[in-house]
Amino acid sequence: MKAWASALDPSNASGIRFLADPTGEFTRALDLAFDGAAVFGDDRSKRYALVIEDGKVKQVHVEPDNTGVDASTAEKVLKDW
Repeated sequence: MKAWASALDPSNASGIRFLADPTGEFTRALDLAFDGAAVFGDDRSKRYALVIEDGKVKQVHVEPDNTGVDASTAEKVLKDW
């Protein structure tokens, strides 16, 4: 996640925080885990983006097929922001 953040926002000017969920605890708490064992060997997180302001979730963008890239793209998230 650190490398991704450095590549996308090297000066840290965007105000976006890039957070990892290595144990899946946060993902399960949001009910955004899916059984990916057949393909990935374990449960996986659905692809999603959250917009959080002042510690409150303002928007949730979840991919309907778990792994696609449409609803959670930066363009769509920022358009709705």
